[in-house]
Amino acid sequence: MRRRSLIALTATMPFAAAAQQGGAQQGSGAWTAATEYPAGAMPAEGLTRLAEAARPLVITPAFDAPGGVRSAAMPRAVAEGRFAIGDAFAGALGELDPVFLLSSLPFLATSAAEAKRLLVAARPAYQEALETLGVTLLHVTPWPPTGIWSRRPIATPADLRGLKLRTYDATGTETMRALGAEAEQLSFQAVATRLADGSMDAVLSSGDGGAGRRLWEHLPHFTEIGYAMPVSLAFGDPARLRALTEDQRAGLERAATRTETGLWTLLETRDAANKQRMRENGVTIAQPAAPLLAALREAGGVAVKAWEAKAGATGSEILALYRSGG
Repeated sequence: MRRRSLIALTATMPFAAAAQQGGAQQGSGAWTAATEYPAGAMPAEGLTRLAEAARPLVITPAFDAPGGVRSAAMPRAVAEGRFAIGDAFAGALGELDPVFLLSSLPFLATSAAEAKRLLVAARPAYQEALETLGVTLLHVTPWPPTGIWSRRPIATPADLRGLKLRTYDATGTETMRALGAEAEQLSFQAVATRLADGSMDAVLSSGDGGAGRRLWEHLPHFTEIGYAMPVSLAFGDPARLRALTEDQRAGLERAATRTETGLWTLLETRDAANKQRMRENGVTIAQPAAPLLAALREAGGVAVKAWEAKAGATGSEILALYRSGG
């Protein structure tokens, strides 16, 4: 379960020829690190910290889906050389490999300690799945706990029925639909228009994501259901990584490790800071009543079992290791 070095990974990457051909598109001196999230959100913070820690290698972070590239399309964009580094919300990659849905499985890891332990169990599988897509894992970005932003309070299971709700992955969509919500998986880039025209009532997201998109302008209620603590993944173009000297690659690996460590430290205070900002902008933050939480957990349990069936032996091994405390 140890973390494999960038040097080892780039020496054995599949699709190497395609990535090598695409890697020239940015030009040898231009390293752009792209994410669909806005400046200040956790993934953007991660790319900014990586750029600072990787100096003298020049990396320029780019936010808000540059070129229209969102999380689901980011691995291909990086493998083809459109960006040197990309960040993607893991759950958005679920159609490429079910392992990417792991961190956002409902009520599986709901504290920072649990999320860290799940990451230790899952990291080799993340690395291998990204290798198959032609990119190399650099660092992992944790998100604060997911809740529900809404136009009106959500106090009972009945309040979810008919709720036009944005989710961020397939399991979230399944869970919320099981409770009667009209759930739809959308990227954050697509949310603003739907809120403005009134065709969406609620958003499944953390306080962090909501603050980044100023969700309080339309959704003044936040219910702390503790749904999940998902992750985003930052990965590099292997052609560009191979073009670095061994010392440069080692330096980038140290920068990635330092970045990830710093993001987990930042997470310790991030949730409290988000809540303060939310309250300052008129958001009412509520704890879920027991019947609502019980209904969510029951529906979430069904979604987790469905994921296990899709993920096969790899998923079972990760969950067994995680649940054993290993």
